[in-house]
Amino acid sequence: MRLLLVEDEERLAQSLGQGLRAEGYAVDVAGDGPSGLERARSGQYAVVVLDLMLPGLNGFRVCQELRLDRNPVPILMLTAKNGEYDEAEALDCGADDFLSKPFSHVVLTARLRALLRRGATVRPGVLAVADLRIDPAARRCTVAGAQLRLTVKEFGVLECLARQPDQAVPKTEILDAVWDSAFRGDVNIVEVYIAALRRKLDRAGARCLIETVRGIGYRLVPRTG
Repeated sequence: MRLLLVEDEERLAQSLGQGLRAEGYAVDVAGDGPSGLERARSGQYAVVVLDLMLPGLNGFRVCQELRLDRNPVPILMLTAKNGEYDEAEALDCGADDFLSKPFSHVVLTARLRALLRRGATVRPGVLAVADLRIDPAARRCTVAGAQLRLTVKEFGVLECLARQPDQAVPKTEILDAVWDSAFRGDVNIVEVYIAALRRKLDRAGARCLIETVRGIGYRLVPRTG
């Protein structure tokens, strides 16, 4: 699941990015308001974490512009300011939640999970293919009710496929969904995680499998027979 972090404090952005990647998110970082707005308009993010005080365009303006575009992406606004007026303005301009600095990583990730659950009216809360169930907000995967233990990247790849069941998903699309935009490695890294997922699904006796669609990518389908 990909999120956008718009934060101009480089050390804080690096720290937050590392923590969120450890939680299983693919994180893109923008360091100013205009570039953050441009990236957010791409429509590829599940959530935007938006600092209030940004060069070029502050967080209020970025949020307002996205809502004027009718962009429904959930927005969590961060600010070093305190006070009910800042919180009220953030919410009035279209932010979904508000978090004052300093904050704990535990609280930040809990707020993000809550925003993702609220967004379930647009994106399904739990993804299902045969007896496979994936809960993106809780980062949980089960087969026939039994937990399937996956690495962060394995979970991301399987989630990407489960969002488009029975459809061919290109390797490049999987890469974009799971790896950061700064990734410059070989697209065939996806094959390594597909192989690992196939082994785990087989061992769990899952009633679904990952098919190879030659020249394109992969497809998650129910088993037949």
